[in-house]
Amino acid sequence: MDRASRQVVDYFAAEPVRVSALLRLPLIGLIGFLVWIWEVDSWLPEVYAAILGAYSLAAVVWAVVVFRGPVPAWGGRLSTGVDVLAVVALCVVSGGATAALLPVFFLLPLSVAFGDRPAFTGILGISTAACYLGAWIVYSKRDDHVGLPDVVYLQVGFLVWLAVATTALCFVLTRRAARVAALLEVRKRLVAESMQADERTNRELAEHLHDGPLQTLLAARLELDEVRERMPDPALDMVYAALNDTAAGLRSTVTALHPQVLAQLGLTPGVRELVRQYESRGDFTIDAELEDVGKPVSQALLYRAARELLANINKHAGATAVTVRMFRTGDRVVLTVADDGAGFEPSIVDQRVAEGHIGLASLQARFDSMGGAMAIDSTVGRGTRVTVTSPPE
Repeated sequence: MDRASRQVVDYFAAEPVRVSALLRLPLIGLIGFLVWIWEVDSWLPEVYAAILGAYSLAAVVWAVVVFRGPVPAWGGRLSTGVDVLAVVALCVVSGGATAALLPVFFLLPLSVAFGDRPAFTGILGISTAACYLGAWIVYSKRDDHVGLPDVVYLQVGFLVWLAVATTALCFVLTRRAARVAALLEVRKRLVAESMQADERTNRELAEHLHDGPLQTLLAARLELDEVRERMPDPALDMVYAALNDTAAGLRSTVTALHPQVLAQLGLTPGVRELVRQYESRGDFTIDAELEDVGKPVSQALLYRAARELLANINKHAGATAVTVRMFRTGDRVVLTVADDGAGFEPSIVDQRVAEGHIGLASLQARFDSMGGAMAIDSTVGRGTRVTVTSPPE
């Protein structure tokens, strides 16, 4: 599995941990409220309060950690282990109020069932059943009047069944997640092959235009220039000017199809040349800060993004100032293009696709499929900022 797929997997692996961290907080509040209103003399009430306080503090700190940063690989197992220990300790030291807390055991296997670790889910479920039985054994030994009711064995059976059911659920979810990851990998490979095919087609077409029609046109222009020297004529001057314009247009088309500067020098010089071209043809100034990022694997995609975004500004934005930034962060390249033009409502991108205008939407789909990202921030009348992030290398 490549790094892009691994990052997707890591994201979804951390998601259950974050959900559990969020759901744990109201559960702790309910535990405290339940025992507070349950008018039963507790065993070791001070210890109970200390355990519940420490558990509450740890839960809040853990929620802040997992929502503000990456989740370590051991985070889910550790937090679930703390849940089991805390619930067992609370049940044991709370004495008579324990009967109200025991149903919490049934919630523990569910806290990891939507993860992607069937073995861990099964172990937790069986351990929960054992801890539940252990708590009742402690009560029966402590108080001769309590004993060990037969219904406890039935409840332990329910917990074992719950362990099996949640493990099966986790197994099914894991298989589905694996299928989704495989489909994403196939999609990424197909998009990469499609882009390579486009690049080959563009290169072949550019070579054909350069070696065929453009050379023929330049030869005709040279011959016409010789005729103009021998027989000056305003009509010939007009034809010569038309040939010049046509040759310039062909050169521009060849460059757009297969920019030599991109292939020879890399992405930064290629984008710098784009900036120069659009600044000369548009009614806006461009402030460009382009870090030398070498020749990243995705340079063709990033170059296409820069060209598409600058072309959109030139055609539609009515901007007076444009900012282009490009830099490397870790194993990714970030390109930002911003303008002070008319702006638009980002939600209309899908509508434009339905109308046949697929520029931005196609670009966004390519970045998403390759493991990159594209973010559009635009407000009508206040300009547009588009940030594209390359796939990891």
